[in-house]
Amino acid sequence: MAGKKFRKLKNEELGRKSIEEYRQAHKFPVIIILDNVRSLHNIGSVFRTADGFLAEAVFLCGITACPPHREIRKTALGATESVPWQYFEHTAEAVCKLRNEGYTILSVEQAEGSIPLDKFQPDRNSRYALIFGHEVKGVAQEIVDISDYCVEIPQFGTKHSFNISVSAGIVLWDFYLKIKE
Repeated sequence: MAGKKFRKLKNEELGRKSIEEYRQAHKFPVIIILDNVRSLHNIGSVFRTADGFLAEAVFLCGITACPPHREIRKTALGATESVPWQYFEHTAEAVCKLRNEGYTILSVEQAEGSIPLDKFQPDRNSRYALIFGHEVKGVAQEIVDISDYCVEIPQFGTKHSFNISVSAGIVLWDFYLKIKE
C-alpha cells in the first residue's frame, strides 16, 4: 500500500440524500431512546449518528433537551431536520409505546445478566429500541427492569465507560453489520 495515492472526495461526490430523500428512504429498523441525557453535544451527536445509519427516529426523554437548540445543532449538523424525533416526559412512556408497536427493547447498560454486544444476535425481522442513559447514572434501573435485554459493550481499559455518543455509534454499527440486507 505504500505510495498509493488517495484523493479526498468532494461533498458533491458523497451521494448525500436530501432531507426529502431521507424521509422517503427505507429505514434501519431501530429507534434510539435517550433516557435523561444531559449533554446537548451528546444529543446532537446521536442525531447525526442516527442520520448516518438511517435510523427510524430518536426519542428524547426526561431531562434530555429537544431541538431546536444551538448546542444540539452544533454537533447534529442538520440531522435534527432529517431524523424524526419525539419527546416523552417519562422514558417508560416511550418504552411502552414501542413495545405495543412490536419493538424489542434493549438497554445499553452494564448490568447483571447483560449480554456482551458481540454475542447478541439481532433478528433481521425485528425492530429494536436501543436505550442509552444519563452520562453518569446510565439507564435508570426502572427502565432496565422493563427492557427485554441488556447489552453491554465489552471494554478492556481502566474506565469501563464510553461517552454516550460513542456508545451509540458502536452499537448502531454492530447492529447494522449483523442485520443489513
